[in-house]
Amino acid sequence: MKMKKRLVALCLSASLLAAVPVASFADVNIVPQNTRAAPAIPTAALQQLNWAPADPSINQTLNVATAGQRLAVPGISGPVAAWSVPANIGELTLTLASEVQKRSQVFAPNVLILDENMSQSAFFPASYFTYQQPGVMNADRLEGVMRITPALGQQKIYVLAFTTDKDLQQTTTLIDPAKAYALGAGNAVPDIPDPLARHVTDGVLTLKVKSSSSSSVLVGPLFGSSTPGPDTVGNTAAAPAQVAVQPAVKSAPVLGDTESYFNQAIRQAVDGGDIDKALKLLNEAERLGSTSARSTFISSVKGKG
Repeated sequence: MKMKKRLVALCLSASLLAAVPVASFADVNIVPQNTRAAPAIPTAALQQLNWAPADPSINQTLNVATAGQRLAVPGISGPVAAWSVPANIGELTLTLASEVQKRSQVFAPNVLILDENMSQSAFFPASYFTYQQPGVMNADRLEGVMRITPALGQQKIYVLAFTTDKDLQQTTTLIDPAKAYALGAGNAVPDIPDPLARHVTDGVLTLKVKSSSSSSVLVGPLFGSSTPGPDTVGNTAAAPAQVAVQPAVKSAPVLGDTESYFNQAIRQAVDGGDIDKALKLLNEAERLGSTSARSTFISSVKGKG
């Protein structure tokens, strides 16, 4: 058991840097696995929520004021948004955007990621979702990109978005439309104050779910659950069968024995301390039909312990 805990910690540490969005998100210093910063939510309360299935082929847009749900937990203010996401389509990239509304108001989201057993696995506070200027296809918004890896064997994970009492005391600085136009046209930027958006308990959230191949935050126990099965979540509909689109299978390595190739690569990754890479190799090997990659991975890890 001690070895397993050390291994999970190692997996999480190896994927921290990749979990932070690039470009305009680079200045956000977040450790997603620090779920102690998240509100303590009883499992019974989570089971009462209706978890809307998130179809990876369609952007999920939710008006918090009309479609949000109440969660009576200290620290959480107003309605919450709850989605279930397929966990059997490989690594995931989740993009959550909160659009700035009329009268300069915005819902400042916090996101809690839960594994199939409703255990808190990653937490992205409101500071992770940074202001993005309007573009041709997008309005002003708070946005964050979360890259996660569901542990093997899970069918779904859960995404909970909410705002807090502390967030409601803060504001977001927007860009004045005249400044935005000047920047886009390459003109001199006028020296005028930027408006402030108040943080409120309602707003419009959009969740995009895509399969990914980049390093990410591990969600769920590494070797599967030690319990008989996942907790039953009330009113949770299964995702449509056609949603579980498997990533394209890569060509087998140009080597005589594909099975041996992956087993050797897995051992080398574990020996080098790169558990994240070893997990990816295991996933890929099993997609190609390997029957020994999992036992190779486990024995290699035990040898390191």
